[in-house]
Amino acid sequence: MSAHGPAEPAEGHEGGESRAGERLALARLAELHGVAPSFSPSPDHAVAASDSALVAVLAALGVDAVTPEAVRAALAARERELAARLLPPTVVCGADGSANALAGLPEGTRLHISTEQGGSSDSVDGLPPGIHALEAVAPDGRTARAHLVVAPARLPTPTGRSYGLLVQLYSLLSRRSWGMGDLGDLGELSDWAGRALGAGFVQVNPLHAAVPGAPTDPSPYRPSSRRFPDPVHLRVEGIPEFAYIEEPEHRERVRGLLERAARLRESVLDKGELIDRDAVWELKREALELVCAVPLGPGRQAAYSDFLARAGEPLEDHATWCALAETYGSDWSRWPAGLQDPRSAETARARGELMDRVDFHSRLAWLTDTQLADAQRTAREAGMPVGIVHDLAVGVHPGGADAWAQQEYFAAGMSVGAPPDAFNARGQDWGLPPWRPDRLAESGYAPYRQLLRSLFGYAGALRIDHVMGLFRLWWVPQGLAPTEGAYVRYDAEAMLAVFALEASRAGAVVIGEDLGTVEPGVRETLHERGVLGTSVLWFERDWNGGGRPLPPAHWRADCLATVTTHDLPPTASRLAGDHVELRDRLGLLTTPLAQERALAAADTNEWLTLLSRLGLLTGGSGGLAEEAEIQAVHRFLLRTPARMIGVWLPDGVGDRRPQNLPGTWNQYPNWRLPIADAEGRPVTLEELAGSSRLWALMEVLREGAP
Repeated sequence: MSAHGPAEPAEGHEGGESRAGERLALARLAELHGVAPSFSPSPDHAVAASDSALVAVLAALGVDAVTPEAVRAALAARERELAARLLPPTVVCGADGSANALAGLPEGTRLHISTEQGGSSDSVDGLPPGIHALEAVAPDGRTARAHLVVAPARLPTPTGRSYGLLVQLYSLLSRRSWGMGDLGDLGELSDWAGRALGAGFVQVNPLHAAVPGAPTDPSPYRPSSRRFPDPVHLRVEGIPEFAYIEEPEHRERVRGLLERAARLRESVLDKGELIDRDAVWELKREALELVCAVPLGPGRQAAYSDFLARAGEPLEDHATWCALAETYGSDWSRWPAGLQDPRSAETARARGELMDRVDFHSRLAWLTDTQLADAQRTAREAGMPVGIVHDLAVGVHPGGADAWAQQEYFAAGMSVGAPPDAFNARGQDWGLPPWRPDRLAESGYAPYRQLLRSLFGYAGALRIDHVMGLFRLWWVPQGLAPTEGAYVRYDAEAMLAVFALEASRAGAVVIGEDLGTVEPGVRETLHERGVLGTSVLWFERDWNGGGRPLPPAHWRADCLATVTTHDLPPTASRLAGDHVELRDRLGLLTTPLAQERALAAADTNEWLTLLSRLGLLTGGSGGLAEEAEIQAVHRFLLRTPARMIGVWLPDGVGDRRPQNLPGTWNQYPNWRLPIADAEGRPVTLEELAGSSRLWALMEVLREGAP
């Protein structure tokens, strides 16, 4: 044995202790900045986030953790900061005057509150709802300023029970639309569904502004902006100025555009071609150029001016991005350096040079907002207690308008996704930059409030995709695999308070998409605040009692209950097992086809057996058996206490094709299919209104729902 032999294990042990200490310090630093040092892919299994992930995520939050020395310095600084801090940047106060952050203030601390309404107070008691400015002065001389959110304890909830239709708007073509469904079609559907069917709501996909491109990404869940809607949804002929295009040359161009639009519509409805969003926008953009050349009348000009004043800088930024994208492309990270900063002198100069285009895109935002409000008003006038349910996507495209205009609020080099779990061992990367929770809190959640206020301006209800993101999001550092991420915590109390404030001002309902793996306590918190959940029949099983279908009486009441969604097979497809065959053809199965068929058949048979036992599956044989089964699953939903019951509109005509097939990109025409019948023939809005099959299904809802 060498003279150094005995010392080597000791050095290794010391090195191990040193390394463990460094890991503990890094984990502690992460926790103090809201970054979880571990995650649980299953309830009984915890996995430590990698050091590289924690270092990268902390860097995106402005914290240097590259070396052990940097970690120790950052940890000491953070601990000093938190110890000395009187108040967090945003304080939430309930309507009863309770505020946890104020309870820990030193005795004798003086408060001064400047209210949103222009008043002032030295106490939180009796404050009106709003976002107020709070100042605190402690006896030892320390001072603090914070945003004070005073909001109702609960969000508005539906009065009574209602049923409605779920539809992807682009897929709903009428004989008046230009190759994809538009806001005129949405108004017609809502008017008919409310008056003739007794429906209480119509839920649509996100109508956010898309990133222009060739081709444009058809997914409505990766938009350029969530703050502003996409003018591709406009009904051009519904714009008042359209009727006043008078110049002979312009009128001739309009006639040509209408003819081309008719051919585009016929290519989808009569020839079975896919919806071509880019072709639709090419025609509409040219037509809208002609419409916007018509001077506004005094009243319309005043309304437009009011919209510009309300929208303010966010609209100016959005319209500027649109104008710059026409010149430099739709990825702002590739623009000239000076234009990558929305507040630079170069951008201001470019905005001035492109003012005509900036005004054009501002006008389009106004026109789209107006037609959205018209659709909601039509729905309410048709007797719908809720009206249009709009969908809020999780995030935005990294190269789009919101990411450019709000750079200080987004975490650079990060993407939102999902950690590995029992269903996906590789995790997911959704390509959406996350908001920085610290910057949101420092601003009093200003961009979040602006976003919600805009959407609630024309929504009877708002569905939040991946509502768990109000609590935490899985951040994936650029260049790393989705498995190499970490959860970052958001102030759910503050975000839900802002939601409650804006929703209550609008009298709107909020629905959270809470499917899949949900952190313990999240559903309970959402329930307490009045956020409805999402319950899909095929997933509702008694997982603690053998996994059998959950009896209807055991379903939760505060939810939107449906049989299927846009990401799942239509009901006819699932009942027949077509969805398994489709995934097999596309090479998506991970187990043998026979096994998948057997599992799908067993799942379906379990549900059909329950439906028969409950006396819900009645009549129907041969070709009518499928219709009877689809009616039966909706009778089952009526047996649950769910406040809202949604019918996937394609189910009403036997459509067998999913609108989106997760896990595919170019293998399947996601987001480009018109509603079709059981044979795959496109069905127009006019034909839907006359469909005996749809009427029979909706009669089930009319008879069963009070």
